[in-house]
Amino acid sequence: MIAVVLRPLDVGDLDAHMAGEDEHLIRWLHGGRSTREGTADYLRHCTIEWRIKAAHRAFGIRADGELAGTLDLRFDADEVAIAYGLYPAWRGRGLATRSVLLACAYAASEGARTAVIKVEPANTASSAVALRAGFTLTGTVVENDTTFSRHVLDLTRDGGPPGTAGWRRARSGPETAGGAGQAEP
Repeated sequence: MIAVVLRPLDVGDLDAHMAGEDEHLIRWLHGGRSTREGTADYLRHCTIEWRIKAAHRAFGIRADGELAGTLDLRFDADEVAIAYGLYPAWRGRGLATRSVLLACAYAASEGARTAVIKVEPANTASSAVALRAGFTLTGTVVENDTTFSRHVLDLTRDGGPPGTAGWRRARSGPETAGGAGQAEP
């Protein structure tokens, strides 16, 4: 079983992140190919956001110690928006679902009551991740002329999402079903 850890992104992740970017990440998350300089600036900004506990917090998804993708949380009052992407070599192994569950546990520990994942309807793989993580499709929203499917999860319900353990545990060790995992702020 692959160990999954969420750890704040930083500039040390630059090379792995640049190597992992592909057409799927560009299409669904970035909107354009990243530059090394722009990505380094973004990673430095992520470090500052973690330091000041900003509304945006970017995690590196680590699988057996390697950077396998990214996951972003954006807090707004008692709601958290989640966006994620895996690098090609790590797709299809359940890591995105496990990472979303870890992020939900972390967000709940930070006071979020509801988690939201917005996905373009054509991105069926990402929608499937949301559904496997226990989110419910609640409809569509339009933002900046783009239609998104809106998936929602109540983080306050007893027991948490299906298949999770340690839902209400401290930040240092929430675990997902199917293998070890943790979120490290």
